Amino acid sequence: MERNGESVSRAGQERESEGIIVAKGVKKVYDSGKVRVEALRGVDLAVKEGEMISVMGPSGCGKTTLLNCISGLDDLSGGEVFIGGQPLSKMSDRTRTKYRAEKIGFIFQAYNLLPVLTSAENVELPLLLSGTPPKDARSRALQSLKAVGLEDWQYHKPAELSGGQQQRVTIARSLVNKPEIVFGDEPTGNLDSESSKDIMTLLRKLNKENRQTFIIVTHDYNIGRMADRIVMMKDGLIEKEFTPAPF
Repeated sequence: MERNGESVSRAGQERESEGIIVAKGVKKVYDSGKVRVEALRGVDLAVKEGEMISVMGPSGCGKTTLLNCISGLDDLSGGEVFIGGQPLSKMSDRTRTKYRAEKIGFIFQAYNLLPVLTSAENVELPLLLSGTPPKDARSRALQSLKAVGLEDWQYHKPAELSGGQQQRVTIARSLVNKPEIVFGDEPTGNLDSESSKDIMTLLRKLNKENRQTFIIVTHDYNIGRMADRIVMMKDGLIEKEFTPAPF
């Protein structure tokens, strides 16, 4: 007979072999008492380590809800999500928060940069908040800015940067802790088509160079097709998945 710890470990390894992220029958219901909305209705999804996927579909289909659920930002109403073979439901709030801080990066449509801080200060902020010594935090921040091509803009504040540059600072901040997984919710939504392509090309470059896993929510097919795989959603379910034609 296997001991419980060994069984759990083996189960985790089996899940991890399916993918770094595995969603099984994920459901999410929003119930206000008067209105009940089934945002996710039993979603199955597996994402391999180092893969970049785009989640697409019409407004209200559940794209952002799925991203929030598989990243641990939102609780599930049913099903399970495994990250690195570990079930999110078994993690305490403290453990989940620590895991997100150390292993996951987030890029949102809104840049969420603090206007009074320089580029370097914005990027190093999460490291300082997690207890990294200031000298080390600044060094890592500058390395991250260099990776996104903004090392010469380290002293500039957000108001002195273009939209594309601000999003690059946001990306540098999301990557400064060297996350295994990066979630992006409409990361190019506030940008023009040229800047959007530049940002997505940068994300693709970082994905290939660092073998980081990217899950990108987008409504723009020209952005989505730059990923390895497109996951199309409709009415809270995955309608189809396919490999886009080379761009």
